[in-house]
Amino acid sequence: MMMKNIIKAIIILSTPVLLSCGNSFLDKNDPTRLNSGSFYQTETHFLQAMSGVYSQLQDYTSNAWQYCEFISDNTTLHFNTGDRGQAPGLEALEYWQINTTTLEQIGPYNIYAGIFGYLANINIILSKLPAADLSESFKNNVEAQMKFMRAYYYFQLVQLFGDVIIVTEQITNPDDAWDYSRSPAAEVYQLIDSDIKFAVDMLPATVSNTNIGRPTKGAALALQGRIFLVRKQYSDAVNAFRQVTQLGYSILPDYAQVFDPTNKNHKESVMEVQFQGNNDLGEYSGFIYRFYPRESYGAVIPFTGRSGEGWNIPTLDIIGDYEDGDLRKDVSLKEGYTNNSDVWVPVPFINKYNHPHSIEGRPNDNWPLIRYAEVLLSLAEAINEVEGPTGETFDLLNQIRTRAGLQPVSGLSKDDFRKKVLHERRIELAFENHRWFDLKRTMSNSELVAFLNEHGRKEMNKPTTPERASMPFVAGDYEFVEYELLLPIPSREIRLNPLVKQTPGY
Repeated sequence: MMMKNIIKAIIILSTPVLLSCGNSFLDKNDPTRLNSGSFYQTETHFLQAMSGVYSQLQDYTSNAWQYCEFISDNTTLHFNTGDRGQAPGLEALEYWQINTTTLEQIGPYNIYAGIFGYLANINIILSKLPAADLSESFKNNVEAQMKFMRAYYYFQLVQLFGDVIIVTEQITNPDDAWDYSRSPAAEVYQLIDSDIKFAVDMLPATVSNTNIGRPTKGAALALQGRIFLVRKQYSDAVNAFRQVTQLGYSILPDYAQVFDPTNKNHKESVMEVQFQGNNDLGEYSGFIYRFYPRESYGAVIPFTGRSGEGWNIPTLDIIGDYEDGDLRKDVSLKEGYTNNSDVWVPVPFINKYNHPHSIEGRPNDNWPLIRYAEVLLSLAEAINEVEGPTGETFDLLNQIRTRAGLQPVSGLSKDDFRKKVLHERRIELAFENHRWFDLKRTMSNSELVAFLNEHGRKEMNKPTTPERASMPFVAGDYEFVEYELLLPIPSREIRLNPLVKQTPGY
């Protein structure tokens, strides 16, 4: 069953009240009196409702780093000895001290509640669509976009939580909501497969400039390929990714151009989450302020006295994983900065989204949800699993390495090629929310547990940020056990509905 705050979101949104980051799109004399029956009737209504869904995608991608990078070996925190208010939340995620209340703390974004809230909006739109007097082509396009988004969110849920609640309809009666319980992951994947297939079949290959950021056939095929990779359906993954290569995408010659906000939605972009900065319209990408060092006072963020929050700090481990001469390193991260007193401060930070913006707190960076470079690496990985390393797999891999200024590789065994692709994914896709899922799908449970514990020992012996060394680690820090490969259901959900059983181990 769903938690109470999700149910509230469902009931409230069924009125509807779908808001973008800016003003309400309900341009009526008395928007408080609108209900779902009077709203979902015209193309404009559905387009406005979908804008609310994509606004929520902004929210998701602004926070997903906590569960996709931060809990992995890629990033850590700029430890704050004077303020431990985040110890039960974000620190718990980093040090693998996660419990059933961690997701409810002030610091970490409650990904469980968040995603189910997004799904509520999607299900409302899908529920209202059949009765609307609109063209079939418009209906098919709306349905395909929303099923893409539903497949995307359920894919995140099933990888993070395993068995989860399946809800595909609008819930208007709170009593009905208490009948839901967690469904097996296999059933969740059945829904994901059905939704993404519909999106692949119905989405257009391209969209107009006014619809940039909406999913396309290429995005649907790339997501379908990801899903096949996770389930080790490698032949199906090859088929999906090969189709993406026929749609006109290409990698850019310069890695830095990929993330430059003056070069948005380029040929390498399969799907970007759209943000708009340098204004006060409320569409800016403020997540980057969370990634920069504390107490940097304008030395990193170029506004007088402005510091970052010190989260998602690149670890010494990933810094050491870059090959000599890799051009991606200076684009993706910095190993420290020179402060306002001209003193070097050895606190690393993500540089990939560090671009000039004219208004403090209003960055203009988009988020790269799916890139063509990922498609090429995924295709190489899938072919290797089916056939072993071939001339094509090396060509795909070496396209990425050549752009990075590195020598091409050849002559690897199947196992060594697999390891090389995982390494390239770590570096190429650094800080784009891939690492945790890549580790989970490429290692057995026991291998991943051992891998993470080894990383924890290295981080405790030589912390990434100097401040961490001034306070001893406590029992349980960086001690990873197998049940933590899945997140716990927030305890509030269990209290509200006993049908929702807790993830084993918590």
